[in-house]
Amino acid sequence: MIRAIRAFFAVVAVAVLASCGGGDSLQPSKTYQGPPITQIVVKKADRKMYLVSGKEVVKSYKIDLGNQPLGHKQFEGDGRTPEGLYFIDRFNPRSRYHLSVGISYPSAQDVANAAARGQRPGGDIFIHGLGPEGRALNRPDWTAGCIAVTDEEIEEIFTMLRPGVPIFIYP
Repeated sequence: MIRAIRAFFAVVAVAVLASCGGGDSLQPSKTYQGPPITQIVVKKADRKMYLVSGKEVVKSYKIDLGNQPLGHKQFEGDGRTPEGLYFIDRFNPRSRYHLSVGISYPSAQDVANAAARGQRPGGDIFIHGLGPEGRALNRPDWTAGCIAVTDEEIEEIFTMLRPGVPIFIYP
């Protein structure tokens, strides 16, 4: 009888854990059949992001930035989106912002600059969708320093990118 009770609780625990994902999304069902994306170009002042293959723009997106969009990210909590050269370094299919693609911020230089100010550089900078929070806020430049697109757009972007793709973020 005790084994049966333990087995029941084990099944319930597995079911509960399987239902938790930390976000509102699953793996995207879309696939990408176009040319490989060789770089991403972000122009913060224009609020535009371009996915590029070779020298050809494959797709462009309107973006939202951090809640303090002017200037390079200096330290954790400043609300700025970084500027400079970074790389795509991770993918989160269970993001609280639908899906997210990681940007390699902070660089060694970012860490040194923040330390010189007695601050931490922060991290967890992503290209991501809106998720419930972004949809509820419904305003421009609402992130903590990330680059936001619509949920439908991040589904497309998620399938187009691979780790190591450089991202150039310009003022």
